[in-house]
Amino acid sequence: MAIADRLVLQRQRHLKWRWLDWLELALMILCGVLCFGFSLSVTADIVTRTIGHPWLWLQEVTSTLFIYAIFIGTAVATRRNDHLYLTAISEAMHGVPRIIVEIIIRLIVLGVAFCLVWYGYQNYLRGFGSFRLPSGTPIASLYAIIPLSGVLIGLFTIEQLVNGLRHGFDHPEPPDEDAAPVVTEAQVRAQP
Repeated sequence: MAIADRLVLQRQRHLKWRWLDWLELALMILCGVLCFGFSLSVTADIVTRTIGHPWLWLQEVTSTLFIYAIFIGTAVATRRNDHLYLTAISEAMHGVPRIIVEIIIRLIVLGVAFCLVWYGYQNYLRGFGSFRLPSGTPIASLYAIIPLSGVLIGLFTIEQLVNGLRHGFDHPEPPDEDAAPVVTEAQVRAQP
């Protein structure tokens, strides 16, 4: 199985457009790189402080990697229905009540995405008046990811809304290929 097949989640395929799979793959890889970079920069920060020669710029790098990983991860988790989604409520329902709850949940997520875009962009613009130390980089460099994350969350939510209304939200999931087979009591008793 190729790495792309493992990173692009096949669960709830009926709610996804195939042409956005490349974006999910790119975001998953980017999240991995950001998390690895974050871990590496924290380790380097600890080591340099321990030996008595701290690199102060590492704190800026660490915070940037952490913030970018959070907002990129939130966007990709929205596409995978792993975040900002109340699955316990909707999956317990069927028929019209489920459709109504699924639509309401996604409209709330769209509202959150709009707020991320609107207020994130305002913070981004204001961030050019404040600077990070010791580099003097505008703090807007941290805020740039917030509206982008909102756009991605909105895109993935619209994708799910359109496909859910078109194909239905309630579809049985195919069995997990990696899961161990379930053995019933009758099968255990029938074994010699």
